[in-house]
Amino acid sequence: QVQLVESGGGLVQPGGSLRLSCICSERTLSSIARAWFRQAPGKEREFVAAIPWSGGSTIYADSVKGRFTISRDNAKNTVYLQMNSLKPEDTDVYYCAAGGRATVIPSTYPYWGQGTQVTVSS
Repeated sequence: QVQLVESGGGLVQPGGSLRLSCICSERTLSSIARAWFRQAPGKEREFVAAIPWSGGSTIYADSVKGRFTISRDNAKNTVYLQMNSLKPEDTDVYYCAAGGRATVIPSTYPYWGQGTQVTVSS
């Protein structure tokens, strides 16, 4: 059974940084796209960033462009989300996803992690 496990969430002050990690249990998924989404209670899941298996042509939501960076290490089956200049509105549960290609649409990703909470507050 494929498992995606996120880590690195927590509480950070506005302007601070966090790095999220997501490791995949299935090595064969190293050749597919990976992405990060976020979701607040009662709201729809929101796209954050995506990266194709090759690591090139990354995609970002306008709200995080210039502040967040997605990267991957296929040898470690791990994708990262470096989050800088964090704002209170970045507070959400962050989910990693894996799928055939890098898109902004949640339904195109068949594999999901359980999520990690990120709270930005002073």
